[in-house]
Amino acid sequence: MSGCSVSNPSSPPLARLRPGRPSWLSPKVARTEILGGLVVALALIPEAISFSIIAGVDPSVGLFASFTMAVVISVVGGRSAMISAATGAMALVVAPLAREHGLGHLVAAVILGGVFQVLLGSLGVARLMRFVPRSVMVGFVNALAIMIFMAQVPELIDVPWQVYPLFAAGLVIMVLFPKLTKVIPAPLVSIVALTSLTIAAGIAVPTVGDKGSLPSSLPVPGVPDVPFTLDTLGLIAPYALAFALVGLMESLMTAKLVDDITDTRSNKTRESIGQGIANIVTGFFGGMGGCAMIGQTMINVKTSGARTRLSTFLAGVFLMVLCIAFGPLVSQIPMAALVAVMVLVAFGTFDWHSIAPTTLKRMPTGEILVMVVTVAIVVATDNLAIGVVVGTITAMVIFARRVAHLADVTAITDPDGGQVVYHVTGELFFASSNDLVYRFDYTADPDKVVIDLTDAHIWDASTVATLDAITTKYEAKGKSVEIVGLNEHSAAMHGKLTGELVGSH
Repeated sequence: MSGCSVSNPSSPPLARLRPGRPSWLSPKVARTEILGGLVVALALIPEAISFSIIAGVDPSVGLFASFTMAVVISVVGGRSAMISAATGAMALVVAPLAREHGLGHLVAAVILGGVFQVLLGSLGVARLMRFVPRSVMVGFVNALAIMIFMAQVPELIDVPWQVYPLFAAGLVIMVLFPKLTKVIPAPLVSIVALTSLTIAAGIAVPTVGDKGSLPSSLPVPGVPDVPFTLDTLGLIAPYALAFALVGLMESLMTAKLVDDITDTRSNKTRESIGQGIANIVTGFFGGMGGCAMIGQTMINVKTSGARTRLSTFLAGVFLMVLCIAFGPLVSQIPMAALVAVMVLVAFGTFDWHSIAPTTLKRMPTGEILVMVVTVAIVVATDNLAIGVVVGTITAMVIFARRVAHLADVTAITDPDGGQVVYHVTGELFFASSNDLVYRFDYTADPDKVVIDLTDAHIWDASTVATLDAITTKYEAKGKSVEIVGLNEHSAAMHGKLTGELVGSH
């Protein structure tokens, strides 16, 4: 994945500090982290408000969630520089609960979902990430780029004509400004410049304030206003479990993507548990919960070059500072400026190499299909988690079919016709062993049959059942069967299961 496998060349090198001393104490690194956190905070505000609307709650609920998620995950998470906040996927999961039963039940589901995430993380659910193939990861990256872009399209439809030159100007600034200097993130320059222009010239265009009102005070901790009964638990549990699974899926996939971009390895188990802790805290502060935010993470890591927990922490802190202390000014930021930032992020996130004609010619058809299926499902369902699951299942099915064809059987009959030796090669499991029973000539073979598995491996009970079926067919014709060449693992499985898989009738 060429678009995601190397470090961002524009990111500043970490200063050489004494062992054990945080890298962000370096002035150069600290400046990058602070500015990165500020840009992310500005981009978080309209997103959090929009997701609150999706969930059917007050904008402050989404903003409080983004604040607490970012601050807490910066301490307890396992992936530095990744941004966690209120997200659209999580909002969609809890929206029916909020609509039908109110905010109290939503908050209770968020807390319980956090508990589920801590339990799943402790049980090692993060290790399942090893089963996500590269083709699914490429599809995930391309799908999220498409989703980021598509989320901006409504902001460019049925708007005053002034939005379009502002949007174009924002893109030009972000493309050209880094050629002058990379000390200040280009998105921050673009946002400040376009906001100053619209205020000074009195240009009437959609602004952040049009999305909803900003909070004027910090969130206060409290207990969800719900009956503490088994009925309540039964009501919120399904939503909480879906919340936990979707959140972990998106967070772990985003963490893996950041690992590839930064050429570093993160602790996925710690990230899983950290996501749960952050959601528990968020719930007690009245937030709608969340998970890793892909778009804002790309702004932080790829665009701003941030690499430490400081940027994540400051993104949450700056979010509240901007809302409470500079609310009137922030409300005047034109949406065109933020849309330009997100469109450029989408363009930079997409793995263009994966769809280049030269790449497609060399890639196996099955892997191209998996990538396309992943992208199609994500775009159709607007859910990255569903796309990843379906893509992974598709990849496993294709792999199983491919491996199944590698199993082969050749027969060698002794010159005197006393016995026949069947050499079986390949990986024997449910897909490859199902047709194995038809590869033997039960009628014409001599009385002694040897099945040589020296170059084969038994993986499951289906294969043992198939070998039992073959033996039974020969014995029914009065012929003996000897199975030889089993390796240690195959012999142990065969010895434990043979004759035990078919009950008496």
